[in-house]
Amino acid sequence: MTAGTTLTDATTTAEHELAALQREHGRPLFALLLRLCDGDRQRAEDLVQETLVRAWQHPEALRAAGFESVRPWLMTVGRRLAIDARRARQARPAEVGDAILENARVIGDHAERAAEMLDVREAVKTLTPEHREVLVLVYFQEASVAEAAKTLGIPPGTVKSRAYYALRALRRVLPGYAADLR
Repeated sequence: MTAGTTLTDATTTAEHELAALQREHGRPLFALLLRLCDGDRQRAEDLVQETLVRAWQHPEALRAAGFESVRPWLMTVGRRLAIDARRARQARPAEVGDAILENARVIGDHAERAAEMLDVREAVKTLTPEHREVLVLVYFQEASVAEAAKTLGIPPGTVKSRAYYALRALRRVLPGYAADLR
């Protein structure tokens, strides 16, 4: 700063220079970065802003005697920032949008499944021995009605009615699982 210049004057001058850079080179810089960002306007705008911040941080580069224009320097900085941003995105896992998460299938975990099994076991213990035998054969051991009838020595109709009443009793004991027992 010179002897008669204040900090406020220097800040204002830098802001004016930055605004002039934006007006003169902003559109071509944005067009380049938009192509490098595959049409992502928000990302391109962010990179234009970052490029101008770099210009503000390095005023010596903008005033170098060998440059006819600062545009090549701005374009190079912007291109390098775009390349760095692309590499950073590729190094991270892909971002997932909210729409994809809403349609994702929910899978229960093992702890939840184990708790459900314990609940069902306790509920089965509350059944009468006759109902429990039929339920275990037909639903847990996957025997047919005829096979269960033969194993237990009772008619198939009795197997069906005991299975029906056993499930009905389980629905009363396990109200939260009623949809699973239909």
